[in-house]
Amino acid sequence: MLRWSRKAFPASQRERVKLFGEWIEAMQQWDTPSVLIDLDVLDRNLRDTANAAAKAGVKLRPHTKTHKSVWIAKEQLRYGASGITVAKLGEAEVMAEAGIDDILIAYPVFGAPKLERLGRLLDKAKITLSTDDLDVARRLSAFGQSIGRDILLYIDVNTGLNRMGKEPGEPSAELVKRISDLPNVRVTGLMTHSGHAYGYNESEAIREAAKREAESLLRTKRIVEESGIAIEEISVGSTPTSKFVADVAGIGVTEMRPGAYVFGDGTQWSMGLIGSDRLAMSIVTTVVGRPRPGTIIIDAGSKTLSSDVSKFHAGYGHIVGHDEAVIERLSEEHGIVSVPDSGKFEIGQQLRIVPNHCCVVANLHDRLAGVRGDRLEKWLSVDARGQVR
Repeated sequence: MLRWSRKAFPASQRERVKLFGEWIEAMQQWDTPSVLIDLDVLDRNLRDTANAAAKAGVKLRPHTKTHKSVWIAKEQLRYGASGITVAKLGEAEVMAEAGIDDILIAYPVFGAPKLERLGRLLDKAKITLSTDDLDVARRLSAFGQSIGRDILLYIDVNTGLNRMGKEPGEPSAELVKRISDLPNVRVTGLMTHSGHAYGYNESEAIREAAKREAESLLRTKRIVEESGIAIEEISVGSTPTSKFVADVAGIGVTEMRPGAYVFGDGTQWSMGLIGSDRLAMSIVTTVVGRPRPGTIIIDAGSKTLSSDVSKFHAGYGHIVGHDEAVIERLSEEHGIVSVPDSGKFEIGQQLRIVPNHCCVVANLHDRLAGVRGDRLEKWLSVDARGQVR
């Protein structure tokens, strides 16, 4: 039986770890490092999130930057997603080429090379763009005029992350009004991303973040519509706040865009947002060195685990069944792990790691191993890997 730190995880999670632990102990030998996706858990995550959105009367437009997989995106659509979200134009191109025909690019598209590509993309799919800047909108307006069609736009609003977006209320409403005056541009929605919710590890704090993001967009919408401009979509985003979609049901939110829910990861787990039964992604690694007392070396470094850390857990991932072990440093191909007794680990021993951030891990690999139990069922191609332009 595996032991888990009582300080790190609530009792409900520790109880569910038993099944997860038995699966880990039964795992076959893998050529490492390997990223495994439990297909049963993935399917459950897709189904349950789609059902929660449907029950709340909110469209699900999942963010595919997490997995960048055509197969998973089509599974999300099969479960009822209204369309998909992508981060970059390159991701949209991959998904449209695969036949997905309703795509939100939740990132500004700017510059002549990108607009040329956008023109070709518009012939393949319904594309909605996003911005928070009048100059970007002017360029899109001119582009729309040049090709004789309207460009659909969401306007990004800042609801606490302090990344993209002007402040909610009058500042964002004024931007919408000015953009709406431009020819060949049609503002169809307001959007936000409450990524700051990852800074909380209490349900009530995340619930309040979900309510604030919704209320901020709806307040902005009311001001805009007083000017006679209709706003069709109120689109909220982030996996943490999506767990509380029932709390914003019926108040005017029309769409949600979670991404990392598909795999789960160590950050969500440490926050108490999910239990171990929602962890679809894990990494198998091999002990390749015991250079000194208190240290082991694993063959998963920054090119496998990413350099992302978690506010709520020490190190670069959770080594399952070894609470006392901390992945304290990474080089490109080495993980340097601090352990109380390195003699308890053998060269060639395989360990399972729950990564801190699933999105980055997926993008580091060409393919992921889809497994049921301890057996490989299919390879999942990361089709849009590296599409950062």
